[in-house]
Amino acid sequence: MKSKSSHARFLYASSEQSADAFYLTGVFVPDPFLCGVMKGRSFAVVNRLEYSRVRALSKVDAVYLLEVEQSAAAEQLRIPAHAVGPAELIHYYVRKGRLRDVEIPATFPALYYAKLQSFGVSLTPCEEPFFAERAIKSDNEARAIRAGNAASAAGIRAAEQVLRSAQIDGKRLKYQGSTLTAERLRQVIDQTCLSKGAVAHNTIVAGGVQACDPHEVGHGPLRPNELIIIDVFPRISRTGYHGDMTRTFLKGKASDAQSALVDTVRIAQLAALARVKSGVSAANVHKAACEVFAKRGFVTERRGDDFVGFIHSTGHGLGLEVHEAPRVSTHAERLRKGHVITIEPGLYYPEIGACRIEDVVRVTAAGREALSSMHYRWRFD
Repeated sequence: MKSKSSHARFLYASSEQSADAFYLTGVFVPDPFLCGVMKGRSFAVVNRLEYSRVRALSKVDAVYLLEVEQSAAAEQLRIPAHAVGPAELIHYYVRKGRLRDVEIPATFPALYYAKLQSFGVSLTPCEEPFFAERAIKSDNEARAIRAGNAASAAGIRAAEQVLRSAQIDGKRLKYQGSTLTAERLRQVIDQTCLSKGAVAHNTIVAGGVQACDPHEVGHGPLRPNELIIIDVFPRISRTGYHGDMTRTFLKGKASDAQSALVDTVRIAQLAALARVKSGVSAANVHKAACEVFAKRGFVTERRGDDFVGFIHSTGHGLGLEVHEAPRVSTHAERLRKGHVITIEPGLYYPEIGACRIEDVVRVTAAGREALSSMHYRWRFD
């Protein structure tokens, strides 16, 4: 899109690390580089190592060679070429294009922000995401997220098969002759995701009391008759989009309290899913899960330094980041057609254990489109 406006947006980041930089350029670059939008046209400035590849693969309107741009900036700013860094390049573009409305992301490096201020460039930091339109997913993005969730499901199914095959040996589970640990099961999951073209980081395999801390990844032996939370959120290497799925399992005999806990979490998830629709407040979706828990007597409270019950939001946006807009929580915006969100209520009580069940949907005008699929069977004798 071409425009004669003075508006500009600048990022300096690696597109392997910055979802906004990848969203803009569509190409993975491992080291930080300057990119953005000036007067309605997107651009990237890369060195000779990356130049040909970025020109061939990126979706920006223009790709500039860093060394050429440094020389031009040095001449205009009357400084040596070796002194031209990201701040000096932005200063050059601002002067050359007579740019006035200059925006940067909240994650913009402080060093270069300070330099630009010293140059007299007026900058407006913006809240994340830098490109708010990222929250609305296209059909292609939805397919990419569906592939991410297929990798998640494959990893969880692999873990399920291990748990089914494991033997109960006193207070431990044994698999293929040795103690089954969270680390070993995590390795099975991560290797399965890799076979599906996805890289999984910090996969959660947490049993018993460990699972009562929602972001505890889990460690040590897995035990029979304890609830085990498995949460897998891999990134598809080719597209950069994530999957995110959680299931809860138990090997052995479940107590009445454990069964009630799991059944209630599933009912709460169904209640929340039933309210998903374009135009509905995401806070109302969260409220649906809370109402189920309250009606069934599962109280959320503080116990000393710990919190029990439903201690997190019902969900979050999913895409190029595992956690992105919109939130599905107490104070949340209205859902819009194209939003992709997780629905993942959970309950956490050290005396019982923990359960979380998570699926991913895309918001539609009529309701929702499922982007993840796997059964909810959870007990293995």
